[in-house]
Formats: sequence, C-alpha cells, structure tokens
Amino acid sequence: MQISAISGDASFRRYFRVQSGQQHRVLMDAPPTLEDSLRFIATAEALASVGLQVPAVLAHDASAGLVLLQDLGDDLLQFSLSQHNAADWYRRALGLLPKMQQVRATSQGPLPTFDRAFVLRELQIFTDWFLPVHLQLEIGADVQALLHRTFSLIADEVLAQPQVGMHRDFHSRNLMIQPDQSLAVIDFQDAVIGPVSYDAVSLLRDCYLRWPDDFVAQLRDEFYANMSQNGLIGADFTLAQYRRSFDWTGLQRHLKVCGIFARLYHRDQKSGYLADLPRVVGYVRDCILAYPELAEFAKWFETIVMPRFVQVSSCGQ
Repeated sequence: MQISAISGDASFRRYFRVQSGQQHRVLMDAPPTLEDSLRFIATAEALASVGLQVPAVLAHDASAGLVLLQDLGDDLLQFSLSQHNAADWYRRALGLLPKMQQVRATSQGPLPTFDRAFVLRELQIFTDWFLPVHLQLEIGADVQALLHRTFSLIADEVLAQPQVGMHRDFHSRNLMIQPDQSLAVIDFQDAVIGPVSYDAVSLLRDCYLRWPDDFVAQLRDEFYANMSQNGLIGADFTLAQYRRSFDWTGLQRHLKVCGIFARLYHRDQKSGYLADLPRVVGYVRDCILAYPELAEFAKWFETIVMPRFVQVSSCGQ
C-alpha cells in the first residue's frame, strides 16, 4: 500500500491518496475538534441525491475524523481553462447551480441560513485580520462607524435576494474534470441557504483567476436568463436587480476573503494565498468605485487602505 499527500485546502483538513494495487482512494483527515466530518458526509449525500457528482463516501470514522472517499483524480478545472475553452467550461459549471439550489437540507436537518448575523460575522474577518494584522492599520471610532454603515448596506443587499441552496465556495479549484469531461464538485461541506447570486459570482469573479469584465457580464446575464426561463427565479426579480446583487454579493465575499487570506498567512503560516490578494482587492475596488452609496467607504479605501496595501505587498507580505 502506498500513501501520498495531496495538496490541502484553506481549512484544517488534509488529504492523502491511498493506493493498493490498481485501487486508489482518497483519505480525508478532518481533526474532529476543528472540522465536522459528519456534516461533510451528510452534505455529500444530499448533493448526490439531486444528481450532482461528488466523491462517494466509502467508509468513515467520525471519532477520528477520517473519511475514505472515491478518488476523483487531480484535474482541477482551474488548470484546464484557457481563453478558447473558458466560456464552454463556465457554462457547464453554471449549469450545475440549479441542482445545488435545490438542496436546502441534509440528513442532519435544514442547512444553516446565511442570515444577517452570518453575513456580518464573515465581514468581521476583514476587520479583524486584513486591516489590523496584515496592514497594521489602527481602527479608530470613525473607521469603525464607517465599516458598520458599509457592512449594513452590504447585508441589506445580500438578504434582499431570493434565497436558495448555496455551495459557498463554488470556483475553479473546487470543480474537478472527470474522464468523461463532466464536472464533479468538492469542498461543499459549508453549504448554506443564501443569496441566489453568491455561487455564480464566486465562480465568475474567482479569487484565483480573473476574466475580462465583458466575458463575466455575458455569462452572468446568460445565467440569469436561464434561471428565468426555467422558472427558477421570479419575474419580480429583474435582470437589473440581479446585476446589482451580483456585484454587492461579490463585494461581501471578496472583503471576507481579504481577511481569510490574511488569516491563513499570519495564523496558519500558509503564504501561498498572498499572491492572490491583489486580485481580490482589485475586485473590491471595482465594486466600491461603481456605486455612489459606497463613496465614503471608497474614499477611505483609496486613501488609507490601498497605499498601505501596496507598501505591505512590496515587502513580500
């Protein structure tokens, strides 16, 4: 038997490929004090029940945090994308979301709700890790008040959308190309019920690679049209509303990710995500500069945050 490490993810989980003769499996090590392997298993079953391709659970020991999984290979979508095939692959990926949206519960009960407290808790990661730890910026009462007002506006936008089953980390590193050219979904254990635009913007404004704005806009609008034509979204939620929701939900995600990438570096000693921070910060800037309601936040971000971010990044952090 041969056991070899597979690249991990941004969590505390570790993955190993186990080979015995011609058989190969993946062993997930999810420390039970830090990760919930039973939630992973229940979510996998729920996604498989609606026709999504996920790694089959072959055996598990919840007390040890060990789960033996079907091996889906190593072909992450990210590394097969090019300007020639991206539109096709992204349409296939977006085509998985209507199935994802059906999943609102597992054998453990209803999925958690991406409610106001959840949204604000995620945004707090930006306040706690990106600003004071990564950028070493002091957060005075005036900035705290600005963040409070801005985050409240963002939460309003997130909650105003239709709420559906949501993967919560749907992007090119969590989709795996199978031998028959279908896409399998991984890293789904944090699924919730949340805004209809979240998974689409997570995919199209990927933290790990960026596509031209007109390309993203075309696929965003196509996805809305497909949902509308198939009765998956009501006529009272217009394309204009969806476009706005897409932007603001992306802003919520990207502010959170700024904090997460900073935390991964400073707390977990995972430096690889630093290279992706400029891209994520760029998404934040694009959105806040586009909406007058965010002008005050944008002015602070441009005059205080960006100069410090450039300075810190030039030092290799």
